[in-house]
Amino acid sequence: MPRTSSADRWPKSQLVLAFMEESKGEPLRASSGGTKSTKAMRQPESPAEELLMEEVCNRENLREAMKRVKANGGSAGVDRMTVEGLPQYLVKHWTTIREQLLSGSYKPQPVLRVEIPKPDGGVRKLGIPTVLDRFIQQAVLQVLQRRWDRTFSEHSYGFRPGRSAHQAVLKAQQYVAEGHRWVVDLDLEKFFDRVNHDKLMGRVAQRVSDKRMLKLIRAFLEAGVMEEGLVSPVDEGTPQGGPLSPLLSNLVLDELDQMLERRGHRFARYADDCNIYVRSRRAGERVMGSVSRYITVKLKLKVNSAKSAVARRWERKFLGFSVSRDRQPKRRIAPKAIARFKQRVRELTGRTRGIGIARMAKELAQYLRGWLSYFGWSQTPSVLADFDKWIRRRLRSMMWKQWRNYWTRYRQLRRRGVAKSLAINTAKSNHGPWRIAMSPALAIALPNSYFESLGIPRLAASSD
Repeated sequence: MPRTSSADRWPKSQLVLAFMEESKGEPLRASSGGTKSTKAMRQPESPAEELLMEEVCNRENLREAMKRVKANGGSAGVDRMTVEGLPQYLVKHWTTIREQLLSGSYKPQPVLRVEIPKPDGGVRKLGIPTVLDRFIQQAVLQVLQRRWDRTFSEHSYGFRPGRSAHQAVLKAQQYVAEGHRWVVDLDLEKFFDRVNHDKLMGRVAQRVSDKRMLKLIRAFLEAGVMEEGLVSPVDEGTPQGGPLSPLLSNLVLDELDQMLERRGHRFARYADDCNIYVRSRRAGERVMGSVSRYITVKLKLKVNSAKSAVARRWERKFLGFSVSRDRQPKRRIAPKAIARFKQRVRELTGRTRGIGIARMAKELAQYLRGWLSYFGWSQTPSVLADFDKWIRRRLRSMMWKQWRNYWTRYRQLRRRGVAKSLAINTAKSNHGPWRIAMSPALAIALPNSYFESLGIPRLAASSD
């Protein structure tokens, strides 16, 4: 099977074989106007005769779906097919799959249940669809998202093109700066596992008249879950792990957004994480009660009372950030996010891992770059500078531990430019590695520039 040099292009022979027939419908173009909150834009699509499945099977739509699936990667599903094996499978079977999609007879396979630990404890259950089903879901997502996204609330930021968690946090910061310094922090209990299928499909049917599309979405919801080799039916929830799940979840919670807008609330929502900003505790408690009742009665979902609260803005986190107590509130990294960061760095720089500094530096640098791309947006540079010092101290401590004995430590210090007397005194010191890491000798032997040469980025622009 020939391979291309570009991740987003199939070999020409595969394209001719797999996607030879064009769809009769023209692909819809994404709206360039962004999110609009006018009443006209919030109305569902007219249920006139649609050819959505033809749009799904459109060649350009499928090419884009393949590009996204390849870029996202991910594990194999219940059939063990990998992302790399999908193009060759489609060359052989696409004609049949296309006929099933267009006739409304396509049957997804069960999702593979996996559990991943949550940062705050417990586990999150993910459902991994097969690569083929991920490909079809992605193709469906692209068609529906072009139609639906412009109708969603401007206060919704999760899993939407051109929108991000940073924008949601910035909006929250704006509300606080305007004087709404109490937050109603709502946590929906096991949201993705509790979505009512009938209610969800009713919302979809308001926007979709193509019965084949309705049947396919229902089939994805009810495909079942394989766990420990056994397949169990699913009668509620949108399994996390498939491309289509976030869009369907936004559709469910758009009803909540509309209610909050009608009542004139200032809020920001990212997936199932929703914060409402008010001027007083009394107002917050009133809003908490009324919104909780709406979620329970109208949406058939459950508010997690243990994790939801009315509190001062600095007492709660939102998407990993909190807002400071200053007159001009600043974005700061939430305490729980700091704790998770330090725990991960400790794991990566453990003195007993038994790996060399080069490999450790590579793994640490990869994590720090990803972390910095998100949390580097905070407005507390002193915190980042402290992290830099702490990380370098851990690395010096780890290397001192690996040098083990007096002679190795002495030779390493001398090799790295430490004067003889200072090297002797440091090498024979009885102090532990953590204290030695702050010594003048290690500052000379392992300067900041050494760690930078290993590719470890600084978190703060000008940390010592």
